[in-house]
Amino acid sequence: MRLQNILKTLGPGILFASTAIGVSHLVQSTRAGANYGFALVGLILLTNLMKYPFFEYGSRYANATGTSIIEGYKKIGNWMLVLYYAITLVSMFLVCAAVGAVTAGFMDNLFGLKSTFGIEQSSVVALLFLICIGILLIGKFNVLDKLIKVIGTVLLLSTLLAFFLALYQGPVNDISAVSVDVWDVKHLPFIIALMGWMPTAVDLSTWNSLWTVERIKSSGYKPTLKETLLDFNLGYIASAVLAVCFVTLGTYMMFGSNEELPNSSSEFAGKVVEMYTITMGDWSYLIIASAAFSIMFGTAIAVFDGYARAMEKTNQLLFFKDQEDRNKKLYAMILIVVAIVSYVIITQFGSKLKQLVDLATTISFIIAPIIATVNFVLVGKKYVGEDAAPKLWLRILSYLGILFLSGFTLFYLLN
Repeated sequence: MRLQNILKTLGPGILFASTAIGVSHLVQSTRAGANYGFALVGLILLTNLMKYPFFEYGSRYANATGTSIIEGYKKIGNWMLVLYYAITLVSMFLVCAAVGAVTAGFMDNLFGLKSTFGIEQSSVVALLFLICIGILLIGKFNVLDKLIKVIGTVLLLSTLLAFFLALYQGPVNDISAVSVDVWDVKHLPFIIALMGWMPTAVDLSTWNSLWTVERIKSSGYKPTLKETLLDFNLGYIASAVLAVCFVTLGTYMMFGSNEELPNSSSEFAGKVVEMYTITMGDWSYLIIASAAFSIMFGTAIAVFDGYARAMEKTNQLLFFKDQEDRNKKLYAMILIVVAIVSYVIITQFGSKLKQLVDLATTISFIIAPIIATVNFVLVGKKYVGEDAAPKLWLRILSYLGILFLSGFTLFYLLN
């Protein structure tokens, strides 16, 4: 693999990492550390491992076939396409609302929109959504691709710096004196919500394939399967490593303090930024606040783009097969509808940030076994050919992953 070709390929994996590092890391991983210390680190790493094949298959399928895995769903049958359409409709508004609420909190924290200008959260959310939609309609994939690479690099470096400084300084409280029985059934709702977006929702694997296809179009370069998977693996490994970093920061700063993370999005954002500045020093406030907002802003844009592309493609395959003019308008129409409905959800939830996030992440976990199973079927030799089909170890991991996701889902529903 030549470096020049790898650079042409890089993009979709970084986009994936940006989507994952948002709510699941800044919110859920931080909460996991603050409430449970290091007790859930093993489960976080196990969840990343068990979900790995089903995200990888989105990139694998796109490279092998030149089409998105959503088109693969249609090959299985229209029923699968309709099922994916229904799953997306159920989840996308809640997901965009959860991401939007968190991003608005970090936006308010960075610019002091409420404290300085008296702008309420609902107005901050509206402004945020308008900016995201404007960027996507004007620049589309190329702007998103370039923006995320810069944002991701800044957050990666600042998080790793805070992580190593936290290790050097040690925990604020005596974490060895506090123990939590994480397997008590009362903790199950949070554990399921944590796993739901760790590293992100399995149904978002379709975005990997859509972004891979779009990257090939925009760069004019058709990468090898190894190059595409290298790009994906870099993003996936980075998101897993940063999840552990955020758990560590939550543990070292808050575990054992009997202090709860705030439920208001702006106050939550302020607390997360404060955790960094306590570790790194007051001089770092502007850098950390900017980096945290930037990654959530990148996540918000990526989520809007991912859902709009996925619904655009699904609508085309189901309803508008040969209507090119209508197809061109679909992307913009979907963006606007998602923004409006997500805005209404945020205003209804008010300051209940953690409940909104937990609801969205729990729904994502419950539907994960279905998407995981179908993705596994679509990378069989019948669909991608013998050369692109996964090796034996990856097929074994896929069976284990489906069993893991199905078992936890059944256990949760029964309880």
